[in-house]
Amino acid sequence: MTTTRLQRTQLATALSLVLGTLSTAYAADGKDIEVIEVSGIKSSLIKSMDLKRNANGVVDSISSEDIGKFPDTNLAESLQRISGVSIDRANGEGSRVTVRGFGPDFNLVTLNGRQMPASSLEATTASSSRSYDFANIASEGISAVEVYKTGRASVPTGGMGSTINILTTRPLNAPGLKATVGVKAVMDTSSEENNGVTPEFSGLYSNTFDDDKFGIALSGSYQERKSGNQQANVGTGWRSFPGSVDQDWGAGTADWGGIPDGPDSGHINRPSEDSIYSVPQSLGYSLNEVQRTRTNGQLVLQYRPIESLTTTVDYTYSKNEVATQFNDLSAWFNFGASTGQWTDGPIASPLIYSEDTSGGPADFSMGAGDFATLNENKSLGFNIEWQASKNLKVEFDAHNSTAESRPDSPFGSNNILSAATWVRAVTTAHFDKDFPVLEIQYPDGVTALNPADMRVTGSSFRNSKMKSEIDQYQLRGQYVFDDGLIESIDFGIATTEVNNRSAFSNVQRDTWGGVGSAGDFDSSFWPLESVADHFDIPGSGSNDLINEFFMWDFAKVRARAAELYAVPDAGDCGNGFCASSNYTTDRRTEEKSQAAYIQAKLATDIQSMPLTVIAGLRYEKTDVTSRALVPTYSNIGWVAANEFNLVATGEQDFTELKGDYSNVLPNIDASLEVIDDVIVRASYSKTIARPGYGDIQGGLTVDSLVRIDGGTGARGNPALKPFESTNLDISFEWYYAEGSYAAIGYFHKDVENFIGTSIEREAVFNLPHPAQGSRYQEAVAAVGNNAEAIRDYIITNYPDSVDGSTIYGIEGDDAAAFFNITVPVNQKEATLKGWEVAAQHVFANGFGVIANLTFVEGDIAYDNFSLEQQFALLGLSDSANFILFYENDGLQARIAYNWRDEFLASTGQGTGSHSVYVESYGQWDASVSYDINEKLTVFIEGLNLTDEYTRTHGRAKEQVLNVTQTGPRYNFGVRYTF
Repeated sequence: MTTTRLQRTQLATALSLVLGTLSTAYAADGKDIEVIEVSGIKSSLIKSMDLKRNANGVVDSISSEDIGKFPDTNLAESLQRISGVSIDRANGEGSRVTVRGFGPDFNLVTLNGRQMPASSLEATTASSSRSYDFANIASEGISAVEVYKTGRASVPTGGMGSTINILTTRPLNAPGLKATVGVKAVMDTSSEENNGVTPEFSGLYSNTFDDDKFGIALSGSYQERKSGNQQANVGTGWRSFPGSVDQDWGAGTADWGGIPDGPDSGHINRPSEDSIYSVPQSLGYSLNEVQRTRTNGQLVLQYRPIESLTTTVDYTYSKNEVATQFNDLSAWFNFGASTGQWTDGPIASPLIYSEDTSGGPADFSMGAGDFATLNENKSLGFNIEWQASKNLKVEFDAHNSTAESRPDSPFGSNNILSAATWVRAVTTAHFDKDFPVLEIQYPDGVTALNPADMRVTGSSFRNSKMKSEIDQYQLRGQYVFDDGLIESIDFGIATTEVNNRSAFSNVQRDTWGGVGSAGDFDSSFWPLESVADHFDIPGSGSNDLINEFFMWDFAKVRARAAELYAVPDAGDCGNGFCASSNYTTDRRTEEKSQAAYIQAKLATDIQSMPLTVIAGLRYEKTDVTSRALVPTYSNIGWVAANEFNLVATGEQDFTELKGDYSNVLPNIDASLEVIDDVIVRASYSKTIARPGYGDIQGGLTVDSLVRIDGGTGARGNPALKPFESTNLDISFEWYYAEGSYAAIGYFHKDVENFIGTSIEREAVFNLPHPAQGSRYQEAVAAVGNNAEAIRDYIITNYPDSVDGSTIYGIEGDDAAAFFNITVPVNQKEATLKGWEVAAQHVFANGFGVIANLTFVEGDIAYDNFSLEQQFALLGLSDSANFILFYENDGLQARIAYNWRDEFLASTGQGTGSHSVYVESYGQWDASVSYDINEKLTVFIEGLNLTDEYTRTHGRAKEQVLNVTQTGPRYNFGVRYTF
């Protein structure tokens, strides 16, 4: 709350915003002083509003209500309250952000202005992502988060959608002793096995000494959370077909998965010839238990020997440990004769899809897994700021930061061990409700599952890791003019080196048909469990649902299976039932960037209307060196009439590719206060985001089968240009009262260099092709153009180049084979545009309301009626937020609703080129706190109060891919401020 209202200077406002814990802000010349009590919802909103009002360009922020008190328990969940920002959730918790339609890989995250590395893991491959996971950071040590939606020359590149800057406390900017501790109990109703509460502890200490010349700030938090989720999945995707294709089962012309033609097909309302229809590959359910332990800490040391010189050393650490246990059950369709009932076209989907395998019952699969991962982030920074003169300020900043994701279990980063019993006579999937229902009819004579019939089948133990390291050095300066049109000039140079490694291995047993015999496992290994008891989603109460499965213990079954069915020398454990640290995919990329920028601030009046213009230019050059581990080959073997195989050396080697690019990135921001408190802004800028690590990998992989005219393969392209967006923003903002404003803004982005593919013909490894030399030509002349006769001729006349029936190429005589190599290239363009509407009002009686709407659209959408590989803009969706709060006499209450409309998340499923849509989702959260006295506060928080679930689908809503049920989460706690 403002107790003394004086003219606010931009420096005073910036200091109060950046520090977030100031109780006093000083004007630039030291004459005007504004005292702000920095506590509570209202003061937080005033700080955030003032940053928006005084910013250059379009900037939104969220500020801490008090020291150690950020509005939400998760930074991503706070960011979603900002217009234009949407989030992805993982296990019911905010994880990654999308800004104005640009997904997580297109947004740059900085910590106190320093570019932060990012790492993540994928379940079945090496990660290529650059996205930052906000679930790694607790909010207690954060003072503010800023979202820069327009480009500026002084900001590191990489954020085409936005640059998100996380701010932490600096002790010398808030002199004196400040400390707080908090204790919280978390009750997560989503867990079915851990219904108790878990603890969270946080603390922050800041103090200054020696007449405020030396300062220290220490913050830390420890959080445990036990949660769960229950999922229904068509996890392997849908197979799609044009209705016009002849599916004559009698003539053997049916596609695998195609449904029969004709009036007697057994399909009600069978899709017409002008339709596209899809069938599910599988259907199943998974039950997941998750334990997350998050540890955060930061130490800041500052020394100011003289008023004009400040040095800062800081170390930031975060560790997020996640352990997961799951059980699942599933049925795979064999795509034999089928029956069904269908929706109308042109995108037709089965409401019921059924297959009869009673002639030879199919497997009913029940799997389990137990694995853990660890995300660890470290950042060591040094900063020195020198006010060289009244007009010149110079700042040097350096940091080394790492982000690493790796397994935290001997079983690997993701695994599955499967078991099955063969009891599926008729398998039916129902897709007429949000929840897909799996119905299984047993063969005659079988009335229930029998544990004696269970057999261990296949397994997969995956080991994924990723590590990213950044060394960044920035030299910045600002010169302030005493008078004239130009107020100041900012300038600087920077060098940034990013080293990234992502690797993956898999130890897989493909014994999916089952191993062993009766008696291998005692019946006690297979406890029976109900399916319906685990779900509360419309449709999950169906009487058709298969309502029994064996929910078995992974560790016990794995240990017994390793004794019985060991695979020698497979995996680090040597028996095939664990992961391997011998990576088969290993990508290593180095990006070195040099940058220079200059930016000028101009201020004048146009007919008594204050005008501020910021114009800047940033030049950046990046050199890319990328290496990848690939199999090596020594020759080509002609093994049959039309079969040529590469001859592997049995070894792998790193191949290296290089590339470089440079960019000139201008920006100009103009703000005009047309009347008091009404500001019109216009911004133009260019921003970039870098390609994914998979696209720029240095390795080249080739397919082992070769044709007579060559082979095929794929490689990365480090010479790819970055994505480049040309941005235009126009906004109107009305700051009509303290803490209250209304704004509307339009944004337009033209994006170049989206990635497609090209085919290049190359002589990979210079492998001699046995059908492209003098032997082959001689044989053709002797026996004619008959492959078998040619082979027989060469085997008879050139035995030295033959091993058995395999003919090998002869180096120096046979020409090297050429391969059609698929290479990623820059070839796509797209346009995004949209509107942002925001309003914030604080009433005199303590109530307040915040609301915003975002409308975004793009010119390249996914065509659900096409079966071809497509490029489309991902993540585009409208969004809305509404917050109602009350603050008075120590009582604070807040209820918030966040909504995101349906959006396209991917253009590929497990079965190939298909759309993946995330359906619209809205969530209610609430919090209440009460100040017992000036130091002690008690509070309660609730998230996902109405127990919402998420759902994804393919080309039509009925083509469900995933339904995830979590549950509400409640936090109870106390905070004490010293």
